[in-house]
Amino acid sequence: MASVQLSAGPRVLSPAAAAAAKLEGLRLAAPRGRRGYRGLVLRAATVVSPKYTSIKPLGDRVLVKIKTSDDKTVGGILLPTSVQSKPQGGEVVAVGEGRSMGSSSIEISVPVGAQVVYSKYAGTELEFNDSDHLILKEDDIIGILDTDNVKDLKPLNDRVLIKVAEAEEKTKGGLLLTQATKEKPSIGTVIAVGPGPLVEDGSRKPLSITPGNTVMYSKYAGSEFKGEDGEYIVLRVSDVMAVLS
Repeated sequence: MASVQLSAGPRVLSPAAAAAAKLEGLRLAAPRGRRGYRGLVLRAATVVSPKYTSIKPLGDRVLVKIKTSDDKTVGGILLPTSVQSKPQGGEVVAVGEGRSMGSSSIEISVPVGAQVVYSKYAGTELEFNDSDHLILKEDDIIGILDTDNVKDLKPLNDRVLIKVAEAEEKTKGGLLLTQATKEKPSIGTVIAVGPGPLVEDGSRKPLSITPGNTVMYSKYAGSEFKGEDGEYIVLRVSDVMAVLS
């Protein structure tokens, strides 16, 4: 995820610079997992001063209120901050006016109030009204997810949702494979597809693959998710290499 950097390199802010940063709404704090220099550490997120009461994204950008991290395991064990899984989803709270493509004006397709999932390293994080938010481009939103099960994800643009084929449990010689030694497959079944990419006249070009297709995809592409009934991956259609039959 992109972050706002308060310094260009490993240097310590002077007291005057630190005070100026605070006046502009930027706050120094101890971040999670970030390295400090000589006892000084900088928080990755921009903190919006309380004097500002609203944020209006511009162009094709979207403001998302990030879901809170789980601070306990399913069994109720309290997790330290360092091992809490960072969410990749949240609620859309504001959208920009859209963008122009040729002579056409394209509005943001994601409505305010939608629950969305976004790319892991997308956007700029900020703190507003004591909550974590993210400003990102609409194209960085993977899909809309109204439930807690990834199989219900509705992909956006040129993305596809694939259920990953299960890895082989044994070698050809019959040896049982451990979880660590199982070869991760790059084959799966298409569960859902997006409406397609935008073309010059503002319309969308339908994707060439359809739900139910068995496909082979690039090994290191996409964003992976664990569902109730197995593993899923969301990737762009350009990362799908072939349809198998």
